[in-house]
Amino acid sequence: MTDTAVLEKPENASPTQTPLLVVEDLKTYFPIRSGLLQRVTDHFKAVDGVSFKVDRGETLGLVGESGCGKTTVGRTLLRLIPATGGRVIFNGHDVFRASGSELQKLRRDMQIVFQDPAGSLNPRMRIAAIVGEPLVIHGMVKDKDELRERVENLLVRCGMPKAAADRYPHEFSGGQRQRIGIARALALEPKFIVCDEPTSALDVSIQAQIINLLMDLQSEFGLSYLFISHDMAVIQHVCKRIAVMYKGKIVEEGSREEIINNPQHRYTQSLLSAVPEPNPRQQKARIVFEGGAM
Repeated sequence: MTDTAVLEKPENASPTQTPLLVVEDLKTYFPIRSGLLQRVTDHFKAVDGVSFKVDRGETLGLVGESGCGKTTVGRTLLRLIPATGGRVIFNGHDVFRASGSELQKLRRDMQIVFQDPAGSLNPRMRIAAIVGEPLVIHGMVKDKDELRERVENLLVRCGMPKAAADRYPHEFSGGQRQRIGIARALALEPKFIVCDEPTSALDVSIQAQIINLLMDLQSEFGLSYLFISHDMAVIQHVCKRIAVMYKGKIVEEGSREEIINNPQHRYTQSLLSAVPEPNPRQQKARIVFEGGAM
């Protein structure tokens, strides 16, 4: 098996095809308990009526400040967090109603790259076991030799040496750990990956390498991404469509050009004004958004 045989490249999507992912009125509420008996007195609306679509081979950027509900959206649509309401349709299947073999198939096709590359890798497991575990669970390999070969090919494709398979997570840098996390996400040959702030915990020089890797993999294998970030500069570089999130709601959505060149919501304008200007001689007016009407 060659390195390029790790994944099969899907056929090019037709512009008339239905979206790969459709999220409708997604809600995720967390109970607020108080009193001696810790009764539920209210709910925190982390995600409150979010709707969007992701086409095949597309990257949708979900941007907003920390705590606005971005990560909760990503984890809820993957059923890592229970939803309070709404629907998620993936490739024609209702994710929230799926069970048994249908849910197992959906989990193969929908993966996630976590924000913290250190915390997302089991420190007691070797890299071979971490990357190979999904293959074993889903019965995608026949024996140990095939498992080892698949793991090594995945690591190499993500810019890691084959020898990394025999080492532990603490022996690698943050960028290398994130490459391992990406290799694990690719193991099941998914169609869709939630990239949950995959570069925010890395040095700026390493961020570019990880972003370029993700973009190369998307181009090669036709992957679809929901790219979550609080950094508008990263979102501008990676995504062709952007959804801006504030206090559990999407306040603005459009193409990259529409959002960057003609932002309509005051919060979007504030995010764009916070992007550093590379030319120190050029000054940008800072727009401060103090909340209020959505």
